Amino acid sequence: MNSFWLVYWVVWCLGVSSSVLSPFVGAANVSSSRPAVVNIGAIFNIDSVLGKVAKITLEEAVKDVNADTNILHGTKLVLTMQNSNYSGFIGMVQALRFMETDVAAIIGPQSSVVAHIISHVANELRVPLLSFAATDPTLTSLQFPFFVRTTQSDLYQMKAVAEIIDYYGWKEVIAIYVDDDYGRNGVAALDDELAARRCRISFKEGINSGTEVNRGEITSLLVKVALMQSRIIVLHAQTDYGFMVFNVARYLGMTDNGYVWIVTDWLSSLLDSASLPSETTDVLQGVLVLRQHTPDSDRKRAFAARWNKLTGGSLGLHSYGLYAYDSVWLVARALDAFFSQGGVVSCTNYTTIGGGDKGGDLNLDAMSIFDNGTLLLNNILQSNFVGLSGQMKFEPDRSLVHPAYDVLNVVGTGLRRIGYWSNYSGLSIVSPEILYAKPPNRSSANQKLYSVIWPGETVSKPRGWVFPNNGRQLRIGVPIRVSYREFVSPVQGTETFKAALNLLPYAVPYHFVPFGDGHKNPSYTELVNLIRTGYFDGAIGDIAIVTNRTRIVDFTQPYAASGLVVVAPFTKINSGGWAFLQPFTPLMWIVTASFFLFIGIVIWILEHRINDEFRGPPRQQVITLLWFSLSTLFFSHRENTMSALGRFVMLIWLFVVLILTSSYTASLTSILTVQQLSSPISGIDSLKASDDPIGFQVGSFAEHYLIQDIGISKSRLFALGSPEEYAKALQLGPKRGGVAAIVDERPYVEIFLSSQCTFRIVGQEFTRSGWGFAFPRDSPLAVDMSTAILQLSETGDLQRIHDKWMTRSSCSLDNAEIDSDRLQLKSFWGLFLICGIACFVALLLHFLQLMFQLRKSLPSEPASSACSISGPFQRFLSLIDEREDPSRSKGRKRNGDERSLEDQLGRQSKRVQLRTEITP
Repeated sequence: MNSFWLVYWVVWCLGVSSSVLSPFVGAANVSSSRPAVVNIGAIFNIDSVLGKVAKITLEEAVKDVNADTNILHGTKLVLTMQNSNYSGFIGMVQALRFMETDVAAIIGPQSSVVAHIISHVANELRVPLLSFAATDPTLTSLQFPFFVRTTQSDLYQMKAVAEIIDYYGWKEVIAIYVDDDYGRNGVAALDDELAARRCRISFKEGINSGTEVNRGEITSLLVKVALMQSRIIVLHAQTDYGFMVFNVARYLGMTDNGYVWIVTDWLSSLLDSASLPSETTDVLQGVLVLRQHTPDSDRKRAFAARWNKLTGGSLGLHSYGLYAYDSVWLVARALDAFFSQGGVVSCTNYTTIGGGDKGGDLNLDAMSIFDNGTLLLNNILQSNFVGLSGQMKFEPDRSLVHPAYDVLNVVGTGLRRIGYWSNYSGLSIVSPEILYAKPPNRSSANQKLYSVIWPGETVSKPRGWVFPNNGRQLRIGVPIRVSYREFVSPVQGTETFKAALNLLPYAVPYHFVPFGDGHKNPSYTELVNLIRTGYFDGAIGDIAIVTNRTRIVDFTQPYAASGLVVVAPFTKINSGGWAFLQPFTPLMWIVTASFFLFIGIVIWILEHRINDEFRGPPRQQVITLLWFSLSTLFFSHRENTMSALGRFVMLIWLFVVLILTSSYTASLTSILTVQQLSSPISGIDSLKASDDPIGFQVGSFAEHYLIQDIGISKSRLFALGSPEEYAKALQLGPKRGGVAAIVDERPYVEIFLSSQCTFRIVGQEFTRSGWGFAFPRDSPLAVDMSTAILQLSETGDLQRIHDKWMTRSSCSLDNAEIDSDRLQLKSFWGLFLICGIACFVALLLHFLQLMFQLRKSLPSEPASSACSISGPFQRFLSLIDEREDPSRSKGRKRNGDERSLEDQLGRQSKRVQLRTEITP
């Protein structure tokens, strides 16, 4: 409320002597008929770039309103304009003078600073305040309910700037702004929008908003900016300040190749309204500029033609002029609705409402409250029409619908549009009006802009950053290892980092800073945290890329593969007299033997009725069954299968036997010819299930991983600092104060096993990660270094550096990993499943045939009540055991009658007897 008391003081200084303002048109005792005249006011900087255009558009809008008989219906709109003269104080005074007259609404002010002050007065006196140029995003309806912004808020302009920065992949920007409400609050909105996209303002500083532009102050500011890393500069200022910044920047060489300037819409308004000399536009070449988007329409083109006649081409029309024109129409339409609802422009003394000081030193009697101001305000907010600037309709938060901006590139003496930004669909080369008819699409693939001619007349996108030219070198942390010094040290072992730096297209000033006390391996997690705090600008060495570290720093592409493995002691296994049983596990032996017996039974069932080799006494049939099933192991079975189903089953089974015998032979050969190793630990799972102690390297992430991810108790973990401690702990074993196994990263383990031949890796590598260089979050150097590492990998240099590290002794690492797994059922269950299904199908078809024969034979036999159940079953069993002639199914029918074997034998005996009688 300090601003409001300042207003009271100004009223007192003006020496207002009357205690009551002149009555408003249509006082309370006047009828509700429409008044003949209604007054509105306007406050802006008439001599400014915006003000010169706004003055003409406001006057033309009033003429058009009064000429339109469909608006106000006989009431004449009268506009009174006041010049704020670039001063917040004068603007406030002019607003108070309007409060002494009969204005129903005020258009303006142009300045956000003045708008903050006058909005307090508008709130108290309930006079709607419509600003076509105050874009400060903090001018909200919550604090200033009678403030209505008839243009777009800088909240959306800064969102557009942030999306442009994100579109080109830049992460850090520098913000220069005029140090007032307009500049500070706009840059604050930009900071928030950039943070939402993982970008940031690395440096920001304001320019003194005094009446005179201080060139020395701007020079000092830009010299400071030139020494910084970022080359992306956002300029959010006003005309005089902005041009002074560009003039000094050109003098300092900051408008050349490598720099990017993004300027808010103050520059586009100037370029649209005035023709600048070539020496002025030369300093703007390559600059990106935003302009409030106003859609093309017949009305807009007609007004532009009318504008050229009015100004003779000496003054251009910008978007703020269009918003000023529409503001008059907005007030006129709201007043028309206001009068139609019976609204009356009447006032009440402020002191009568407040009961405060009457005629005191502050002359509060001179101030009156617009009784129906709230009704007029509601009509303003409910307006919905299409003006020169587009659709004039307010969202619930009182911002205009469809905020959009043109993205422009200063080229030559004019502006070249490279695309659009809209809050609906982001960056696009298609007009927002077309996109409004489609579903919103904010995907990255849909964000597009045309090519840009950047400062320095280049079309290549600037990198956006350089190393600070302030004499400071990058502090690169290098861990001082006690063990495995082959990988990294302050002097040796940094070949990969140096080789990658040599591939960068620019020089990197740096120096190595040792990290660690030299008595034990340092904590790599602590090293990474020092990057986050800014103590180090980066870190190199054997830094594992793990999840908890990637949350606080950025890593380059891995330059070495890594992963956790388990190292354990082993014992040599000699092949004994029972080595032939080792290829299969016990379960595999049981299942295989069961299938041999099962196949024999299936073949016997399928062949028993038609194959004499599967008939005979029970003892002989059992021997035949066992012999047949076992002889298939060597493919030496002499019994022939005669049925189609039997042959089908044998085909499947012989394929299974072939696979089993081949696998058995290969495994047995390996057992008898290759040295076999055995370890009580088979991998991380068996290690977790046991209670044995586990060793890990000091400073490694393995401790955190085993505790947090695997779930191993911390009491089981023992820190070891060198390969010698590894060997000693493994040799002692868990029963004598040592460890059962060690969990460490593969590169370390390979170095360790190159000289320790009594230990081996057991199981498989159970994590997949790599080693990379660490840099602060969103560091552009991390991206360029990743590209350089990929180039090293493609040329083979990375592998040569790796081979130089991994010097091995005479202890070969061939077959270093112990694989104690024998041939198990899980490797062959598919084969057994196929064979089992084939047997089941064959038996099913066979029994269906028997059931069909049984069904045909039962009706010809008389049924007995005593044997109604056992009869068919006994017949079925006898049918299974019954001998069937293999050729029985051929030629059994003649004239549709089937003959039994007994009938044929009887007829044959009769023919023989008949021949005997005839023969003499």
